[in-house]
Amino acid sequence: MKITNIECKVLKIPGLKEDATSSSQDDLVVIVHTDEGIFGVGETDTGPWLAKAAIEAPGSHSMAMGMRDLLIGMDPFDTGAIWDKLYTYTCMSGRRGAVICAMGAIDMALWDIKGKALGLPVYKLLGGASKEIITPYASLQPYGDSVTAYGDSLIAWIKRAKDYGYTAAKIECTLAGPYNHTGLRGSDEDMTDIIRSCRRAVGPDMRIMVDVQYLWYDARSALRTIQKWEDLDIYFLETPLQIDNLEGYALLAKEAPMRIAAGEWQNTRFEFIDLLDRGRVDVAQPDVGRVGGLTEATRVCHMAQDRGRLIVPHCWKSGIGIAATAHLAFATPNCPMIEFLPAEMCDSALRIELVDDPISMVNGVITLPDKPGLGISLNMDAVTKYEVD
Repeated sequence: MKITNIECKVLKIPGLKEDATSSSQDDLVVIVHTDEGIFGVGETDTGPWLAKAAIEAPGSHSMAMGMRDLLIGMDPFDTGAIWDKLYTYTCMSGRRGAVICAMGAIDMALWDIKGKALGLPVYKLLGGASKEIITPYASLQPYGDSVTAYGDSLIAWIKRAKDYGYTAAKIECTLAGPYNHTGLRGSDEDMTDIIRSCRRAVGPDMRIMVDVQYLWYDARSALRTIQKWEDLDIYFLETPLQIDNLEGYALLAKEAPMRIAAGEWQNTRFEFIDLLDRGRVDVAQPDVGRVGGLTEATRVCHMAQDRGRLIVPHCWKSGIGIAATAHLAFATPNCPMIEFLPAEMCDSALRIELVDDPISMVNGVITLPDKPGLGISLNMDAVTKYEVD
């Protein structure tokens, strides 16, 4: 089998603001074609035009070659060799950022091809299932034109998630920081009150995580607030500091009363080595598309397992990435949960429409998929509807 073409589809929901906090408003879908008529589908969570250019741009010399040109004629089963080839020959313009994200979408599609060709779900190709079910958690983003309304929306969301059948939820709660686009400004005490109210709303049995979106500049400021959360049984605190403050992460991992989680932006195992060994995070959060695909995500999972750390993948795109994340989780013994929202709790048309047979939650869990490859079908009507130049 040989790769014959790579299609890149930039999708965008019309009318949404570019400063919206949800990256599910746009997408880059990559379709890898072969000479046997089998094709694979992947996606990545980054600037879609940047990743598209990284794939389609022609090369200029041996350290800055074009990815599409490198791929044509290769055997899609050679996922490891392809990953190393793309990494090596795009090294001057790549190594991190959009180029690795583009590689992630390609790699995801290659594993889809392998599974389809062999008639096997991808998790079997990754080493087999380490568990029969996965616990999904709901990621809950607030809204409101006041601090009170912001808090009320999170309380309503977490109650809705529990009623839907979730046993775990992550609340995004930050009233300051670089990625707070609500226009609101509240104190750390306001944030503490909101999180405490969410815990009261669902009781002690629901697992709660908190994402503060890189809120604090330094670890000591973070500790002054999060030490007040010790009685709230927070399963993990996500991205409390700017991601390159590895010494600060190490201090929090040592002194915080809950696990510290990060990794949604990291590209390649090399950045995760720093995050795990210098940052000492308890929970690594590779995003399959951003980290470099299933090939690289699996390496990161093994690294975390060797160090006794947990994997809870980041997944905030469409049903394509959700499927890839689920397969990775089933093959990863140190992965207790994945991020997942069903169509009924989504406000993104891409997340609702892009695949016809998405991974689903039944009775609060996700069960082993049995279809070949990633197990999803791309809705080409939705691709046509949302594709932009």
